Amino acid sequence: MAATETKLLLRDPAAVIFPLLLPLALVLVLGLGIPGLRQPMPELGGQRWLDTQLPATMTLLSAALTALTILPVVLTTYRDSGVLRRMSTTPAPPARLLAVQLVLYLVLVLAATALMIVLGRVVVGIAVPMSFAWFVLVLLLGTAALLALGLLLAVLTPSAKAAPGMGTLVMFPLLFFGGMWVPYETMPAGLQRFSDLTPTGAFSQALRATWSGTAPQPLQLAVLAGWLLVAGILANRLFRWE
Repeated sequence: MAATETKLLLRDPAAVIFPLLLPLALVLVLGLGIPGLRQPMPELGGQRWLDTQLPATMTLLSAALTALTILPVVLTTYRDSGVLRRMSTTPAPPARLLAVQLVLYLVLVLAATALMIVLGRVVVGIAVPMSFAWFVLVLLLGTAALLALGLLLAVLTPSAKAAPGMGTLVMFPLLFFGGMWVPYETMPAGLQRFSDLTPTGAFSQALRATWSGTAPQPLQLAVLAGWLLVAGILANRLFRWE
């Protein structure tokens, strides 16, 4: 099933190229086009925006786009076209299909992040995560949590036509709480506490911590694990072949 799904994914270049190249393109454009991002900033402890904020934000964006806009469209299209109905006649349970989708798109996000870090380091000098082992763990856990949420969204979305709109409706508020437009530090205290409990908020803060050389907070890891478990279980329970 994994091999078949990989072949199907590769037949849709947009579903691969867009999440693969978008974070890299944004890092290069912003890094080369805005000189101020390459200057040390006192509010970041002397680090540059390129060292923590920008690469962490682009990693979050890549994972969110893949999980909430691409993955739901694929599964709902399968349902609308009768692919899932035919798969229901095989011994494969829904959990296996959902797991394959999660792993497949997890690998895609990992590839996009690796490409962004390597070429971003070479071209504009972005920093490599200083706590690399913690970074790998956070990247895997945070991306998996968002993908599980994307699977749940796909299960609840009535049709493939509605999937892009539903995904966008969920993604933009989550990106806000992840600090995409308003820095976490400038949010009111109540909004910060709410952001800490969202998958994007916990993911973003944990990524920034690993880039700056510190370990993520236990609460951040617990929040990501909780979203992964709850969304994954609900997606499996609510899944319907038709």
